[in-house]
Amino acid sequence: MQEAIKLTQHHLNTDQSSHDLMDKWTDWRWQLKHTIRKVETVEKIMGIQFSDQQKKEINATIDKFPMAITPYYLSLIDDDDFETDPVFKQCFPSIDELQLSPIDMEDPLHEDKDSPVSGITHRYPDRVLFHVSNVCAMYCRHCTRKRKVGDVDSVPSAEMIQAGVDYIKNTPTVRDVLLSGGDPFLLSDEKLDEILSLIAAIPHVEVIRIGTRTPVVLPYRITDKLIQVLSKYDNLWINTHYNHPREMTKTSIAALKKLTGIGIPVGNQSVLLRDVNDCPQIMKKLVHKLVANRVRPYYLYQCDLSEGLEHFRTNVGKGIEIMESLRGHTSGFAIPTYVIDAPGGGGKIPVMPNYLISWSTNKVILRNYEGVITTYQMPDRYEHNTCDLDCLNCKLQLKLNSEESDRKPIGISKLLCDYEETITLVPENLERDQRNGGEEG
Repeated sequence: MQEAIKLTQHHLNTDQSSHDLMDKWTDWRWQLKHTIRKVETVEKIMGIQFSDQQKKEINATIDKFPMAITPYYLSLIDDDDFETDPVFKQCFPSIDELQLSPIDMEDPLHEDKDSPVSGITHRYPDRVLFHVSNVCAMYCRHCTRKRKVGDVDSVPSAEMIQAGVDYIKNTPTVRDVLLSGGDPFLLSDEKLDEILSLIAAIPHVEVIRIGTRTPVVLPYRITDKLIQVLSKYDNLWINTHYNHPREMTKTSIAALKKLTGIGIPVGNQSVLLRDVNDCPQIMKKLVHKLVANRVRPYYLYQCDLSEGLEHFRTNVGKGIEIMESLRGHTSGFAIPTYVIDAPGGGGKIPVMPNYLISWSTNKVILRNYEGVITTYQMPDRYEHNTCDLDCLNCKLQLKLNSEESDRKPIGISKLLCDYEETITLVPENLERDQRNGGEEG
């Protein structure tokens, strides 16, 4: 509370009463208006002093990757140990961001290339990502979309939003729409309501998801008016982004309770970050605090190959170690799925410890989290249902309409199907094909 008052007084340069100051502090628009963008402001508020060389390096980083920190999020930093503080590292620029690795990419996930119309990323068959905002309450230093941070030219226009809605409307395979950005909750209540109503009116859209970090960095955005807007839609899911248990403050938890209180399922997507949360105990504490507040740990992301993130990336082995420390050691619903979002638009690939040791015709050999090795006996008389893709006459009593039954498998699932003649997936431009004139040897 005192830190909030101190920050408010700094911005207003006033001796108003604590009550008046807190009214301003808890106003999310005031927080945005007083977003911290200069090193000198951080120095003054936190009572620290960077050397001239440090400020030169920090400002060089800001020139390429802008800084924006909400006063609320800055107030969470431990002033006495800010250099190792996990909150500080997520919001304050580091010269390491300019040390680009040869493997860094501007758009590692191919979001722009997998975009049939501006603002839409359509990678998976039945769902799309819809960029509805390019504004964030805070610029996370580990953002996978650093290429768009502060780019006013890429803020979606009304025409772009309508083009995205039209694409979804004209693509009946899309049943799940993820609103992303930027942060959709940085739109006005009215604009967000308008977009939600347009998508909700599309008959084949079954689920609308919203990705937001406002409960973490700007919890005052979760206002009663916003809750009234969200409560109008009964197919909403929300994913937020806590990376460290320190971010789960009383204020942030209160914002979560407003969302879960109207029945919205809330999930969390963390990013594995070096010297921030790459510790089994930190991650266990985080997932426990999440589930205690009705937030389901959804994904733990390996840090992407975006430009300027080399200093945040860990070895994949660290992620495996963390997953090993969770499975069997805590509740199953408290365990996120550890994924690598594959470069080149390959999508999310789950990575986990190997619990299947071996198998034969009749048994599989398994191990548990304690190292206990056991067997599972296969049934003697199991005959699988040979599928001929005649879904409309299937004896399993799955009542599909003709449109649903027309969907074709792709990738590995295609190889597993009884009704497919394809037995091999072959990459293009194999050296042996070129060597043999395109024929197999």
